[in-house]
Amino acid sequence: MSIFPFLNHPLGKPALVFSGIIVVSILAFQGTIVFWPQDNHFETTQIEIPKGVSLSTISSQLKAQHILTNERTFLMAVKILGHETNIPAGKFTLLNPKNNYQIIRQLVEGKPVLKKVTLLEGWTMEKIAEALEGELGLNKKGVLALCKNRSFVRKTGIPSKSLEGFLFPDTYFFHEDDSPEDILTQIVNEYQKNITDSLRSRADVLGFSELEMVTLASIIEGEAIYDTERTIISGVYHNRLKRGMRLQADPTIQYIIKDSPRRLLNRDLKIDSPYNTYLYDGLPPGPVNNPGKASILAALYPDENDYLFFVARGDGYHTFSKTREEHNRAKKAFQKVRRKHRNKRE
Repeated sequence: MSIFPFLNHPLGKPALVFSGIIVVSILAFQGTIVFWPQDNHFETTQIEIPKGVSLSTISSQLKAQHILTNERTFLMAVKILGHETNIPAGKFTLLNPKNNYQIIRQLVEGKPVLKKVTLLEGWTMEKIAEALEGELGLNKKGVLALCKNRSFVRKTGIPSKSLEGFLFPDTYFFHEDDSPEDILTQIVNEYQKNITDSLRSRADVLGFSELEMVTLASIIEGEAIYDTERTIISGVYHNRLKRGMRLQADPTIQYIIKDSPRRLLNRDLKIDSPYNTYLYDGLPPGPVNNPGKASILAALYPDENDYLFFVARGDGYHTFSKTREEHNRAKKAFQKVRRKHRNKRE
């Protein structure tokens, strides 16, 4: 007995053949639409798709940029392939966009063009805002205002009044249409990834809050050029804090003068500011730059030494001293080096 009884009917086989023809015709039609040529002259071109736009808007944009010559078949092809909602926002480079399939595949599978921004260790919030303005076209004043916006700072989970110190130095890749909020959140998230619970626990052991940890790290960042000295410098500051000595840290003065960085003058050390560690005891109210991971680790794991002073040598390194007398001799040696270089320039 046949398992397809309708085939025994006089009209069964012709009906099946007819149905097959219809299916094949539909598939052929869909294939034609999917690979329908778009008669443009581009070998390569770029398209920027804003966030939240509809498929018809994307299609109209491609038409306006002369990538599509037949908008109707493009819309049909997208729906046939099931990609109505799969085209992401971003800036794309299309290679050889000569038919619907090539265009759709590159929009759906291709990676948007991203903007690369590198933030360096020791940059202040203002310097970072300048970089974001220069590389991404953001408004510097708007970025700084957002960094100081209490509501936004709370949303990021940062325990401070501003994002100074918590804009983690690294290389980032952003979409061109990312908002300032998205960009700053991504940067702060990188800080959160790097500051583990074990590091926060270590800060607790030392008697530091998270803000104090980053503040000390920022001072170390401002002083150290070479990694080998970070923990030694940290040891000096830990020693001074334990003895109740003022930190007398130059990076805190550089932070409050308008024409920084420059050689500090005696009058700079008299500026009445809570950030002036020559006038006020303990750590300043917050970070003076955005430190990297090495400086944060140095703040938490200082070298065990008896040094209380250090002064530059003129080659990027420092001379460390245990007594004021040793320190004064080291300062005189550095002044000789400075005069020698000044005479050479003259």
